[in-house]
Amino acid sequence: MWSSLPTEMKLAVVDVLDMDDVKSLSQVDRDTYTACLPSSFKNVKLNNLQALQSFVDNVPRSYCRYVHYLDLCTESNTRSSDPRSITEVVISILAASPCLEELVLRTGGSLHHSIISCFGHLSKLERISIHNSGPEDLKPLSERLVVAIAASVPNLKRLSLDRVSRSLMHAPELHGVPPYVPLVAGDDNIPDHPRLGADLYLPSLLQLPTLRELVIRDTHLGDRRWATVPVKCKLQVVDLGSCFHENEDFNSICIQRIMGAVGKTVDEFSLTTTVSDIVFAKPSVTPLQRLRKLHISPFFPVDSVVDTITNLAGSPIENLSMQCYEDDVVDVCVALEEFLNRRVERGVGFYEKLARIDVSVTSNDASSPLGPDEVAECKEAEQRLKELCCDLRLASRFSRTIPPSAASRLARSTGLVMTRLPAPGDGRVRSMTL
Repeated sequence: MWSSLPTEMKLAVVDVLDMDDVKSLSQVDRDTYTACLPSSFKNVKLNNLQALQSFVDNVPRSYCRYVHYLDLCTESNTRSSDPRSITEVVISILAASPCLEELVLRTGGSLHHSIISCFGHLSKLERISIHNSGPEDLKPLSERLVVAIAASVPNLKRLSLDRVSRSLMHAPELHGVPPYVPLVAGDDNIPDHPRLGADLYLPSLLQLPTLRELVIRDTHLGDRRWATVPVKCKLQVVDLGSCFHENEDFNSICIQRIMGAVGKTVDEFSLTTTVSDIVFAKPSVTPLQRLRKLHISPFFPVDSVVDTITNLAGSPIENLSMQCYEDDVVDVCVALEEFLNRRVERGVGFYEKLARIDVSVTSNDASSPLGPDEVAECKEAEQRLKELCCDLRLASRFSRTIPPSAASRLARSTGLVMTRLPAPGDGRVRSMTL
């Protein structure tokens, strides 16, 4: 019965199965094995350089055409490798993956600039995340490289950058002066880009017309050109993190500068630092004229929550969400209650479009759980806030997430690894599985 089904129906069946069932089904016969390939290789994650090299050595290059999501880590636990040889391995996979839609690239420092050229052929690629997993002072990831990569993707819509380092070529004023921000030297060999020329500094990302979401974290945002570069994109979602090398006031100025440049189209914004500029509180002049969703990170100073939210009153915010750790739940609830009371006092026109408040709580690490009294206090604070939201006819939700440290351990313990599953008459690597 199964063998008589047309290929299209077999593919439809395989597409709704989980990976364990796909593995079992793939060993029925050779035709079924072939039908399982698109699902088996749709999502691929390679957690280190050894896994990446094994994939290149054992997986037929033709299988890469099935890859839609690709997560690569170029770090090695056993040896140091030349950036150029690592880059060649990455290029060999990217060049064979024409259907790639999302790429996560975790690299210990910069790759060779030869990788830039392969991105121009990935017409379906819309989402890129680039993270520097190495020590920034020893293995910096050049802003020139990541900007050139982003500018080379024909249809890039979402870009996420983490721990990118400023280039000495574009930030000479930071060299040798406190707070001694790590800089990249020697990246002037990255060739000029057809679209951006030699202007491969971070603010040039605003000249990418297809870009709709921009996330930049743990990166120095002090380039004043954020305020002057021509903005050709229409960003809808912006998430800007602080630079830990700089103080709170400096980070606030930097983020406000970028908000002022891109705010006219932004619908959703994630805030990690205070906003003190009163211009954001005036509907007639605020650059955030379309902001409907405001997210506040767990690293945001709780003492500044009320004033900062107030200073964003010029935007038509409908959804306010906060993320915090268990230790801060009570303080966060109290701050949100104070803000809501202020909203009542100010009356019509002050946050009149606000419809819901959400709080996401990240549990403490297992080594430092809250005591019974603290847990009870948190629940009491949550209940008071829920009741106040209900009285004001606001929707609300409390949720809990896994702490970052636990999530990292979970990822390491359940990461995707190479497995050899022999199809009939075929002993080649056929899937990436948990």
